[in-house]
Amino acid sequence: MRAEERRQAVLELIEQSEKPVSASSLASRFSVSRQIIVGDIALLRAAGAEISATPRGYVILRGSMTGVVKQIACRHSAEEMEAELNAIVDQGCTVIDVIVEHPIYGQLTGPLHLSNRYDVSRFIARSAEEDALPLSNLTEGIHLHTLSCPDEAAFLRVKNVLKELGVLLED
Repeated sequence: MRAEERRQAVLELIEQSEKPVSASSLASRFSVSRQIIVGDIALLRAAGAEISATPRGYVILRGSMTGVVKQIACRHSAEEMEAELNAIVDQGCTVIDVIVEHPIYGQLTGPLHLSNRYDVSRFIARSAEEDALPLSNLTEGIHLHTLSCPDEAAFLRVKNVLKELGVLLED
């Protein structure tokens, strides 16, 4: 299979999948290295494909942000991250990303796409396995989350529960 054909097949697999597709599974399927797939994804993005990388694999976001989409500012330690994320998903909202302001690079955004406690637990486990620090470590715990909530009431519930946890950054 030629590289161009493989890239088209990779794009079709990601488009048709209902769940994230990992680079490793794509590499195995096409008998190439994971790095080849990462390069393929970069070329597909450069050609206009709206592929997003999540902690669980590649996705194409197709109308997944319904309801209200808002950002919320938080500040907490790495040890409080799981409680914060669970508090958000428990209110029916999806954590789309995390954003920090870096003094050299400006805004850094990490896609998350966490919608339930299972997603959160997998994210936390993977962070521990990789011994990876959260982006908020770069900013003394200060960060933003973009949330997709079914309605304004769910967003207000998130604000209240994060305030109760002491992690909501307010004026």
